[in-house]
Amino acid sequence: MKIIFNKNDMCEAVPPLQSGVSGKTALTATEGILFEAQAPDVCRMTTFDLEKGVRLSVRVEVIEEGAAIISAAKFSQTVRAMEDGEITLSVDDRNCVSITCGRASHTMNALPAADFPDLPRLRSVNGFTVPRKTLRAMIGKCMHAMGTNDQRPFLNGMYMRVTDGRLDTVACDSFRMAVCSTPAETENRNESGDALNYRFILPNKSVGELFRLLDYRNEKSEKSLESLESSESGESSESREQGEPLTRIHMFRKNIVFDLDGITFFSRLIDGEYMDYERIIVRNHRILVTVDRDVLLSALERAALITEERVPGAVRSSVRLDIVGGMLKVSAVSGLGSSYDEMPIRHEGDDLTIAFNNRYLMDSLRACRAGDVRLSMSTSLSSINIEPVLSEEETAAGESELYFLLPVRTKE
Repeated sequence: MKIIFNKNDMCEAVPPLQSGVSGKTALTATEGILFEAQAPDVCRMTTFDLEKGVRLSVRVEVIEEGAAIISAAKFSQTVRAMEDGEITLSVDDRNCVSITCGRASHTMNALPAADFPDLPRLRSVNGFTVPRKTLRAMIGKCMHAMGTNDQRPFLNGMYMRVTDGRLDTVACDSFRMAVCSTPAETENRNESGDALNYRFILPNKSVGELFRLLDYRNEKSEKSLESLESSESGESSESREQGEPLTRIHMFRKNIVFDLDGITFFSRLIDGEYMDYERIIVRNHRILVTVDRDVLLSALERAALITEERVPGAVRSSVRLDIVGGMLKVSAVSGLGSSYDEMPIRHEGDDLTIAFNNRYLMDSLRACRAGDVRLSMSTSLSSINIEPVLSEEETAAGESELYFLLPVRTKE
């Protein structure tokens, strides 16, 4: 294999591919990029860590067709260290890689392409499209609440439900939960004509990488990155013509594929049914508090200077909320100091003292994009619901956000 490519184009192509590169694994091939040079001018590059992967194509000059696996880390470092301009990459029959630019050259070892793990199918007759902006916003609202190493696998990811004109996302880690729903301009792409009704759980690592890729927007990268599959089907040009970038999603029983207008991201799905989360949410709380979100968040950030301080031999302290009449008092105490704030609120119901993990509470408020938020609770040991105060138009459109959080016990 031998190709000539532009340094800037390749430097823009490698970062998205890192989403599919494995860290520490016994399978060395998953730490590399699979290069496939196809005449006359395309190099297809793929990474896959057995759970998620990325594929994209770069325009190059193909001198000799071929394929090889090259270490992602070493390749990226070498290319970035080269001078600007054209770089030549060649791989001989002994899998020895040579990268040259001007008078500089670098060699490394490659693996045969046959060692790369088998990929899942990347095209399906079933699926849908959704505006990229909508998908990214819904993921961003819930991803903070995903579990990581929970014994119940379905909690270690994000639950998504897609129907005609609606997108729902849910995440829970046993201590907090985020439930969001919004109208969405979904388009049914089921070849069979079946109604749009998909429910799936995307693993937490895949959610994080997908969120990053959805935000990977750069004029130069859009020009240099081109997915062969998307260009053949014409979907990328269609999304640009409509103005609103669309994400084409291909559905399989165990896998899912996202076409991101030049980048193909694919991931396995978590097997199993999601919990009946509506049954967990308490809707008839007795105490209602409406407060300015930014004011409360600022107070919690100051309290975090105390709650996030690591004191040897002690656990992190919680933040305490005292609801007294028309005031909300925010306080935190640790072995190294204390913090206190108060702010006016609109309050219905009894006075109450309740405490939370400060980081969890801040994450929920940051995800809740609104001027005012409504806190609903009943006792110091029962859950709290955090909801944005939406406008009449948003409520009529069917938008909803709810952030559920369990309190912590205090010594008092």
